[in-house]
Amino acid sequence: MAKRIGIISLLALTLFSFGARASTIPGLFDTGKGIGVDKQTDFNYKLTDSLGNAVYGGYGEAAVGNGGYVGKKGSLLGDSGTSHWLTPTSKRSQSFDPSVDGVYKWTIDFSLKGYSANTASFSGRFSADNSAVAYLNGHEIGHAGGYTDWYTFVADSNLGLFVKGTNELQFVVTNYHQRAGNPTGLRVEFSDSNVSAVPIPAAIWLFVSALSGLLAITRKSASL
Repeated sequence: MAKRIGIISLLALTLFSFGARASTIPGLFDTGKGIGVDKQTDFNYKLTDSLGNAVYGGYGEAAVGNGGYVGKKGSLLGDSGTSHWLTPTSKRSQSFDPSVDGVYKWTIDFSLKGYSANTASFSGRFSADNSAVAYLNGHEIGHAGGYTDWYTFVADSNLGLFVKGTNELQFVVTNYHQRAGNPTGLRVEFSDSNVSAVPIPAAIWLFVSALSGLLAITRKSASL
């Protein structure tokens, strides 16, 4: 009988914990997350052109360490252990778009399956060469005006922008054309993210309540 009571108590506690649990959003990564060697591919962020076609292999390369045009005065923000710049190719100073403005879409997908989409939220900062607009499922959530400073992006749970399944976070970078010496890149860091698990259905809570009542009766009978 004591063993049965223990099992009932553990089940009730587990269900309660699951229903109350909140966690960070899975699948959101800083640019260059986990990459410690220069010129390695970041497979978290897909790279496409303005029409959605994969370009330069479909992913960017992490610029680890200060070098090329990273970290110099008046150039890209210096590297850090939190995030790295992503460039279309491993040549971080390579010139792009000499005659017309170039548009690069950096996209990271994440799933909220098993979570309540209306409880999700995140915020962070980003920088881009030359500028960028951040979109969550097609809705603008931030704008970066350059590559020497950080700019914020925010997706609050009150905005109703998250969906139950796969969500798309996209950073659309515009690279202004120049005659020469025209590289481009993106840098993203998340400061926080939160989401709650799908609530336990009412029927389950009723079952837990019944178990609790049974537990109380069992204990009372045992004490007589």
